[in-house]
Amino acid sequence: MARTALVTGASSGIGREIAKELDKRGFRLILAARRADRLEELAAQLNDTRVITCDLSREDECRRLYDEVKNEKVTVLVNNAGFGKLGRFEQIPLEDELRMIDTNVRAVHILTKLFLRDLIEEDRGYILNVASSAGLMPGGPLMAAYYATKAYVTSLTSSIYEELKMADSRVKISALCPGPVDTEFNRVANADFGVKAITPEYCAKCGVEGMFAGKLIIIPERGLDIASKAAQLAPRRMILAVTGQLQSAKKKEDNDASL
Repeated sequence: MARTALVTGASSGIGREIAKELDKRGFRLILAARRADRLEELAAQLNDTRVITCDLSREDECRRLYDEVKNEKVTVLVNNAGFGKLGRFEQIPLEDELRMIDTNVRAVHILTKLFLRDLIEEDRGYILNVASSAGLMPGGPLMAAYYATKAYVTSLTSSIYEELKMADSRVKISALCPGPVDTEFNRVANADFGVKAITPEYCAKCGVEGMFAGKLIIIPERGLDIASKAAQLAPRRMILAVTGQLQSAKKKEDNDASL
């Protein structure tokens, strides 16, 4: 029987490419996202694949997803669903930020907890939480809520990682923390990052390889890895000022989009 992997936010971008990477490795795929047509189109390209349409910004939908697949021996969970918004904190609509928190934080928290319990009981499996280099920084002026959500994901993942080590568990958990990736995220965030982005294919390959290697923090770009370590040593206010300047350079395009 093929190993089974669940990938959320699989309708585009990094999630879509992670699904392809896992398919190459012989996994049976369960793909979850809001856009059924895109999931079906991707499933047609893969081998043994099941599609579940759901809105993970809703707690009941997170629980429904778990209930639908809990008996299918999922050994890999990829929490990829998420989005960001660019703008001044007081100007971004509150409902957009709350939906972002529900998707980027609550969904990751709920699914990680529910599936982790099963994986620990079986003493095997992997969880890959797709975070961001934003989650390694002290904050992100003009993307305040997004940076905060990704900091939550990296902090949560890091704590669970250490708990699993303390328990001598064979279950592994990782956080994928890329910089700009050439996906729909830029349009959704209403931003042009102004720097060379890596491809989602490359990001996915690094993420899957790092997950199976048991790495805690996976940063696909070597230069970004060095920069993130340097940022941890620099004064917080200086890093915030530099980050704010970089965010200010981003160009606004589309006001209403979501993954």
